[in-house]
Amino acid sequence: MSLRQIEMFRAVMICGSITGAANLMNLTQPGVSRTIAMLEGRLGYALFVRKGRRIIPTVEAEALYREVEKSYRSIEYVGQIAADIGLQRAGALRIATLPALAQWLVPQALGHFLSSRPKVSAFIESMSSRQIAELVSTRQFDVGIVEMPTFREAIQVRPLPPIPYVAVIPTIHRLAGQSLISLKDLHGERMVLLSQHSFVRHQIDSMLSGLGVVPQVVVETPSASIACGLAAAGIGITLVGWSTAKPTDGLGVSVKPLLEPFGVNLAVIFPEMDRASQLAAAFAEDLQAFVEGASRPGRNNPAC
Repeated sequence: MSLRQIEMFRAVMICGSITGAANLMNLTQPGVSRTIAMLEGRLGYALFVRKGRRIIPTVEAEALYREVEKSYRSIEYVGQIAADIGLQRAGALRIATLPALAQWLVPQALGHFLSSRPKVSAFIESMSSRQIAELVSTRQFDVGIVEMPTFREAIQVRPLPPIPYVAVIPTIHRLAGQSLISLKDLHGERMVLLSQHSFVRHQIDSMLSGLGVVPQVVVETPSASIACGLAAAGIGITLVGWSTAKPTDGLGVSVKPLLEPFGVNLAVIFPEMDRASQLAAAFAEDLQAFVEGASRPGRNNPAC
């Protein structure tokens, strides 16, 4: 049974006549009749009963038509999915992100992205920048959000707006009542800082030493989220990106902007190819717009 025979059979069932089917498919009436006859010969049973100039479907034809329609509906569904993928309305997206961004920033951006794409599904996992770059370069993830600089080959890099750092202060601390914190205020203060091997820690140490500030570092951790938890426990003040501090504000800590602004440089990365997938590229654009919007004064930035 050929696809052409199935198409003509369906056309006859829809139109109710050989003539109608011929007009629908822009064919001659004898051509349609011959194809139906060949199909009946192949199947070994009649599909239509001829009564004068009319044809009446047999019980077998009605049963076959129901199955054919199921197949056509499936084909139409595949066609719709194909169109949705092209318009970023369907598909699957695999995202790798830094732990510091996994608590609030990326979930918020992804929620906004998925709200207009109900047929899109996502898988998200947090890990270090090095791991993200490795897995994206080998195409195990479609998109990654990493801390710059990154030197991994076989990836495309799209910079994001810098994430400003803020002071996360235990609510019981005397500095929690200030609206703005200077790094000079941290001289001699108990602090929780990121591990010394991180790029941001080098940046913090450089800025503090440049101002002659010597804090009392009581705990070090590679995780900005853990640093916020330690601050909430009253152990000391920490400095983290505002997107990490956002969900902790008011939960045992007060988040304050810094007089001496600095931040962490992030980027979205994709596997190296002619171009990123349309879905990954659309998410990156949404993420960039979300970061830019949330960083404006009076918006989602807890430092404002």
